[in-house]
Amino acid sequence: MRIWDWDYAFEILPEIISALWVTITATIVGFGLALVLGLIWTLLIRSDSKGVSAIAGGIVTFVRNTPILVQLFFIFYVFPEFGVSLEPFVAGVIGLGLHYSTYLSEVFRSGIESVDPGQWEVATALNFTKRKTWTRIILPQAFPPVLPVIGNYFITMFKETPLLSAITLVEILQTAKNIGAGTFRYTEPFTIVGILFLALSYPASLLLRNLENRISERYQ
Repeated sequence: MRIWDWDYAFEILPEIISALWVTITATIVGFGLALVLGLIWTLLIRSDSKGVSAIAGGIVTFVRNTPILVQLFFIFYVFPEFGVSLEPFVAGVIGLGLHYSTYLSEVFRSGIESVDPGQWEVATALNFTKRKTWTRIILPQAFPPVLPVIGNYFITMFKETPLLSAITLVEILQTAKNIGAGTFRYTEPFTIVGILFLALSYPASLLLRNLENRISERYQ
């Protein structure tokens, strides 16, 4: 038996590429959720209420220090015991979004703290409301310096989406497994999956490196 069969590889390629869109969609939606939740965690932790700050900080610490796979299993397999049954895609997106939001909250915190304290005084002098202070002064200055870090987490999430196969989501890795199980040939499907991940992740990392250099030059 040949180690590599080009005819077989081209035959299964369309099916694997089709599954890739599930992976990409899960990454985009999950990361969008992570961005929103991450900012919420950051604002709650910075709350004037010590109780709110402590609870938010405790949740972030707990989620960040427990394996994402355990969280995915809990959302998909344990939630139904409490009457909450979720489709694999929805459960996967929630799991990814929740887990990565705890890391992004730390990124947002560092970005906010990098803003010149004098900007808060400016907002007070202009009689800005708290909402205006955040949306017009603080956040527009806090986000640009941390964009490369946010991008790195996006790439990391993309590379971790194969974990969703553990909760029965038929994404790119699960598709490769199914193809291999049906043909007893695993070299081609798993190699194609690896190449596709590399083809998307590596150029993205180069773009982020370029963005990081430009931001560094701007803020020097």
